[in-house]
Amino acid sequence: MQKIISQPLSRLARWKQRLLKSRQLILGPLERLITGKENVSEELLSELEEILVRSDIGVHISDRIILDLKYTNFKPGEDRILKIKEIIEKRILGIIGEDNVPLSGSFPLVILMIGVNGSGKTSTVGKLAFKYHKENKKVLVAACDTFRAAAVEQLEIWKTRAGVDIIKGKEGTDPAALVYDAGKLVSEKGYQVLIIDTAGRLHNKSNLMEELKKIKRTVGKVLPGISLEILLVMDATCGQNGIQQAKLFKEAIGVTGIVLTKLDGTSKGGIAVSIKESLGVPVKLIGLGEGVEDLEDFSPGDFVRALLEE
Repeated sequence: MQKIISQPLSRLARWKQRLLKSRQLILGPLERLITGKENVSEELLSELEEILVRSDIGVHISDRIILDLKYTNFKPGEDRILKIKEIIEKRILGIIGEDNVPLSGSFPLVILMIGVNGSGKTSTVGKLAFKYHKENKKVLVAACDTFRAAAVEQLEIWKTRAGVDIIKGKEGTDPAALVYDAGKLVSEKGYQVLIIDTAGRLHNKSNLMEELKKIKRTVGKVLPGISLEILLVMDATCGQNGIQQAKLFKEAIGVTGIVLTKLDGTSKGGIAVSIKESLGVPVKLIGLGEGVEDLEDFSPGDFVRALLEE
């Protein structure tokens, strides 16, 4: 009997599985609204706007989509649900772009991971380290959240899973000093990627931002001219509140990209669109699960199709 070998799912099929809740939030109500209706009325458009806002796409973007629909001429017999999805997709891609924005391909590379505690930042560090390890890059992780012992312990576990090296200090060690030591190791040992985990909370926001600025300056001193990515890790379940936090990080230290986590556990995947519109910063990576390989490059086209196509 011939053995049947299952083929790995395509990225789109995999994302459709993981974004099921987000897709159901948009498509379920949309189909119930449109089915059996002869006209796209003002009342229907108002209800559709509420659906889009609830998905965390954002009020401004939802308004634009509704205006697009309001001035669309639907032909007799036309599949209006398909037409509406095409209009929504076109507007979203017009905001987030159709092409993915990859991480820097220049090595050695320093990746500074920032974000509030609870966003999935430390586990994302581990997954990203594994991603580069799979690409045969020599990776060093700097455990610079020295105020939270659990963060260092968590990184130790990820270090073992990912097969990479780690540098850590005693609890309360100056994070910038640890970054300096890590930078020296990069130069001396030939590491190609340095990933820096940082604190997500000090006793006030001002202190946190000053600490991050100090770390950034230290990278510039110990590794002058090196490629630097500053990735803000955001929890997709935080919605619009997360965007306000993100604005503070962007203003204080600058952000080159967003890592959007926990998308598999939320019904509000529209936040990826709202982030780009509000911050002008591209989503570069998304987290779709707890596994070591559940961190993926962000593809706008596949993401929108996963949200809007059955």
